[in-house]
Amino acid sequence: MTASLISIAYLISGVLFILALRGLSSPETAQQGNRFGMLGMAIAILTTLFLPSVTSYGYIIIAVVIGGVIGAIVARKIKMTALPQLVAAFHSLVGLAAVLVASAAFFAPVAFHIASGDQIFASSLIEIGLGVAIGAITFTGSLIAFAKLQGLIGGKPLVFKNQHMLNLALGLIALFLVAVLVLTQSPVVFWGLVIVTMVLGFLLILPIGGADMPVVISMLNSYSGWAAAATGFTLENPLLIITGALVGASGAILSYIMCKGMNRSIFNVILGGFGVEGGSASGSADASDRPVKAGSAEDAAFIMKNASSVVIVPGYGMAVAQAQHALREMADQLKANGVKVRYAIHPVAGRMPGHMNVLLAEANVPYDDVLELEEINRDFGMTDVAFVIGANDVTNPAAKTDPTSAIYGMPILDVEKAKTVLFIKRSMAAGYAGVENELFFRPNTMMLFGDAKKMCEDVVKALGA
Repeated sequence: MTASLISIAYLISGVLFILALRGLSSPETAQQGNRFGMLGMAIAILTTLFLPSVTSYGYIIIAVVIGGVIGAIVARKIKMTALPQLVAAFHSLVGLAAVLVASAAFFAPVAFHIASGDQIFASSLIEIGLGVAIGAITFTGSLIAFAKLQGLIGGKPLVFKNQHMLNLALGLIALFLVAVLVLTQSPVVFWGLVIVTMVLGFLLILPIGGADMPVVISMLNSYSGWAAAATGFTLENPLLIITGALVGASGAILSYIMCKGMNRSIFNVILGGFGVEGGSASGSADASDRPVKAGSAEDAAFIMKNASSVVIVPGYGMAVAQAQHALREMADQLKANGVKVRYAIHPVAGRMPGHMNVLLAEANVPYDDVLELEEINRDFGMTDVAFVIGANDVTNPAAKTDPTSAIYGMPILDVEKAKTVLFIKRSMAAGYAGVENELFFRPNTMMLFGDAKKMCEDVVKALGA
């Protein structure tokens, strides 16, 4: 394939990736965006295989087959509830790939055409140093995020004194090592940079609590993009540079938007540990000492059937129970009875950005019925029933009233302002952030204890009866 054809093919791929991002910005166009992305990636891979520098296909075919088989198995078996940790695991692989490519380029520079004799060009050393640093941070940080999401590590913030200063110091040391690497081309400095940045990746994510994990996933997505872009410079591949920059920039913008939605600082996200340092993990008194009002599916059906408006607030509990289809059936029955039904989505509901939107789209919930926090929050005061299904931290009034709480300052859905709150939950246990929900004990709240899917199915039966 000639150089001009390769450039045209890469340009088409780049345009398709941009269209994919544009499509993914809205639920209505998300499927089309995915198709653009898949087509762009297929063109990119095929074009790369025809580069003049590719002279042997044996190892490439083996790698593609192994990766394709693993990807197909994971795609078929993965549950929607496990998507966040899957994304974190994939980010770690991107980071590790960047470290490995930079290592190969550093120890075999002639093969990468980045050296004159044994001396690597200064510009290439800068690219290698940045690629190693960003890749190592992404690799270890994503491993910690995976462990937290999988439950291998507790979701509470692991904070310690002067953690921000330590992270900042390690970041400055990493930049210093990059400068020394450019000047000396020392293997000792190279491996020192790898070790320092891997430790930094651990320390950046360890102090971050479970409630803030969706922002972490978004930020790691940005890091993986910049790592890929740095690898593109090392490999002199313009499409990899473009793709990495697109992922890095879009991830950073999404992280900023989510930080605004949670009243967090983007700089604290970058430094790590942006939860409340020393904050309380529990709300107030022991839940066993405080009375709650419990009800049944029949009670909930009666209340909602006689309401004029219902706002459904889905959360991670809905995802775990796979209750979205039963919830959609319940909403359809309420609409048939003349009840106005809408869905309220918090920016960080679930464990990753857009988690709830994907689940509702899977159940064919009309896009017009799904509203974001800014669009729906003012309406709760005029709503008859707020139906909360597994959304805990994002509905907790302690975020507004308790300065010692780990979630203090995070904007929440004001469901407590509704005339009646129906809250589906298996037990009185705290949410992912480890904070007791004050909403459970409000006089207008009725707890519906049980599996979310079964409870919705029972409500559907009661509505039909």
